[in-house]
Parts: sequence; C-alpha cells; structure tokens
Amino acid sequence: MSKKDRDAPIGDEGPDSVNGPADDSAGPAAGGAQEPLTVDDILGAEQTGDAAAADAAGASGSGDDSLLIDLKRLTAEYANYRRRTEEQRQIEVERAQGRAATALLPVLDDLSRAEKHGDLTEGSPFAAIAEKVRAVAEKLGVESYGAAGEVFDPQQHEAIFQVPTPGATESTVLEVVETGYRLGSIELRPAKVVVAVPAD
Repeated sequence: MSKKDRDAPIGDEGPDSVNGPADDSAGPAAGGAQEPLTVDDILGAEQTGDAAAADAAGASGSGDDSLLIDLKRLTAEYANYRRRTEEQRQIEVERAQGRAATALLPVLDDLSRAEKHGDLTEGSPFAAIAEKVRAVAEKLGVESYGAAGEVFDPQQHEAIFQVPTPGATESTVLEVVETGYRLGSIELRPAKVVVAVPAD
C-alpha cells in the first residue's frame, strides 16, 4: 500500500465515494431484491384503522347471528313444549271424562234394552229421563258404534261367536249383542258382536 493510500481519510475511496457508501435502505429502487416478510414481521405490524373497523364489524355481526340462532332455537323449543303440554292436557281431560262416562254405560245399556222392548213410549216420564241421560253422555262426548251389516274390525269389535253364512264374501257384523262406546281417541268398550263369515 502506498503512502498516499495510507494518508487518505477513511471512507474516501476515490471518485465513487463522493456520494458515500451504497445505501442498502434504498430497497428495490436501488436495484437490490426486497427481502421476504417473515411471520414475526406480519404479526408485529401495526393494524390500520380500516382493518380494525372491519374486525369490529365482523365480530359484532357474528354476535348478532349467534343471538338470533339462540332466539330461534328457544322459540322452537317453547313451541314444542306448549304443543306437548296441550296434547297431554287433552289426553288427561279425555281420561277423566272417560272415567265418568264409563259409569254411565250400564245405564245406557238398560235404556237401549227398554227401547227395544217398547218401554220408552213417547211422552212418558221414563222416556224423558232416558233423553236426559243420553244428553249427558253426548255432552261428555261419548259416541256409540256397532251396527249389523258393518265390516268386522277386530280393533273395534269383539266377536262373541262366528256364523258361517252362504254367500258372504267377508266377515261382517250379523248381530250386535252389546253396543260399543268411545270418547275421542279413548275406547271405553268394544262392541260385542256375532260375526257372519264366508261358508266353506
């Protein structure tokens, strides 16, 4: 190294050193490649006002949606509870009415027998009493069923015995021994019948 080089100030490297050393911070404009961002750089970056507002709006909307879903679920559960309660209440009412109506069935049977024997003549005191008793049963919702000629239904009829009948193509009620009664969906008593069945 020459004496001239030794005496030169530090950083003075000739004509190119007038502007000083190359500035690395010039970035891509200086012709150098930009370094890729790291995860730490992204996480450590300051959030802008627009981004913060968008996050707040999203969180608020999500909360509203969640509350709306919960409200709809609770409304549906309450509606189902009311429906089940009403159905159960109706069943209990029918059962209570059924117990009261069951006590009337023997009286209704006696009235039917008296009517068949001609004892319920119109205008007689007995006929008036029969009318009142039947009105009470009707008010409770009691319905009678079972008539000759009906198709035999084991869900409604109780067969006392069967009579093979020539020409019969299906089992039908030949005679009603005891009238059947129901109250709504509650079976108070099946109809006891004689069944006509096809003859072999």
